[in-house]
Amino acid sequence: MTSSPAFDISSLHAFYANGGTVARVIEAVFARFAEVDDPGIFLHLADKRSLIAQAAALGSFDPAAKPLWGIPFAVKDNIDVAGMPTTAACPAFAYMPEADATVVRLLKEAGGLVIGKTNLDQFATGLAGVRTPHPAPRNAMDPDLVPGGSSSGSAVATARGIVSFALGTDTAGSGRVPAGLNNIVGLKPSLGALSATGVLPACRTLDCVSILALTVDDAWRVFEIAARYDAADAYSKIIPANGFGQTPPVLTIGVPAQADRLFFGDVLMETAYDDALRMLTKLGHRVLEVPFGDFYKVANLLYEGAWVAERYAAVKDFFDAKETSFHPVTRRIFGGAKQLSAADAFNGLYALQALKQKVAPLIASVDLFCVPTAPTHYTLADLEAEPIRENSRLGTYTNFVNLLDMCGIAVPAGTRSDGRPASITLLAPSRHDGLTASLARDVHKASALMLGATGWRQP
Repeated sequence: MTSSPAFDISSLHAFYANGGTVARVIEAVFARFAEVDDPGIFLHLADKRSLIAQAAALGSFDPAAKPLWGIPFAVKDNIDVAGMPTTAACPAFAYMPEADATVVRLLKEAGGLVIGKTNLDQFATGLAGVRTPHPAPRNAMDPDLVPGGSSSGSAVATARGIVSFALGTDTAGSGRVPAGLNNIVGLKPSLGALSATGVLPACRTLDCVSILALTVDDAWRVFEIAARYDAADAYSKIIPANGFGQTPPVLTIGVPAQADRLFFGDVLMETAYDDALRMLTKLGHRVLEVPFGDFYKVANLLYEGAWVAERYAAVKDFFDAKETSFHPVTRRIFGGAKQLSAADAFNGLYALQALKQKVAPLIASVDLFCVPTAPTHYTLADLEAEPIRENSRLGTYTNFVNLLDMCGIAVPAGTRSDGRPASITLLAPSRHDGLTASLARDVHKASALMLGATGWRQP
């Protein structure tokens, strides 16, 4: 790994305050990318000279005026960046946007520099990170493992220290799962907190722009900048970025009842989760087991009826005209949606409403929830053998979250005995982003883990 500076925001700003230059940071970005030698991370890279010119236009270092001054970041390739093609990992779909997505514009105005567009599961449909016609990004912690998706390239770019943070999207876990599998933080905001203008929909009623970062502080800093109401987005909401900084001394944390926990035979992941719960207890909090069967039933709805049809609706005209341009597995999913009726969609909505009513008392009984980010690690060979089942299992603890209008954050919690990363996700009702992030920061600090795969210590 190319030497200093470390790329967490506080370290980079300290570097700039001591006379460091953005040009040197940009050189480090490209040097690190070359060292990693992974052609699956980026689908488009910015021109180095253009980045240096953009940096010069920032003026003198002023993090008060521009809180992301000189900070390099990446953008998932279903989010528009002016002058860079948007493809959603489907070359035949490519178009050149004239304007930045709202969230990208806000981060640029704060001084951030877009390094490039990252690879993804095609049309953000997948949790393993391998449903792409391009080479799949290599998991930053273990190249035999899937990188997680659908924000695969964003997670790996961040975990490798090529960028300070990256934007992803998260409908069913697409920001949280790859964060967890690559030992970084994945913040999934409350629905509507970040604008979706300029973001290609997967399920428009459930989509979130997510933030993948090396630390919770960095994820929150980006969230504070980007959380703005956008009248151009019909699903945008006024959700202030507040409540972060001090965790209440004693929280009641709901966890799946022992009999309801699913790890699909992965004893090491189960042990790592138990260790994380003990950590929460040592931090002074109360862990309360709750029945989780109905949460799983909600999760199962996401790939049935209404929400599969919503994915098809997002790209209907293109799919109908150029179905053969889709990845084979993605094509099968979208094609199946064509057989659904309006009655199927309404039946899905009715089923969701009934389940919401059943889980509401459970959600109200705790301050927040702690679940495994993913129930297990899968290898590339596992996904090749079982592309649908193993992908679905990765969403065991993520698929229900947006359907229940919850916010969440995936955070590294430890290392399994085989050296693979262990991650938990903290969940709470909408507008409690600050609470989940505050506890996540405590967990990350207590873990004393290095940042991603960089070897950098936590600041």
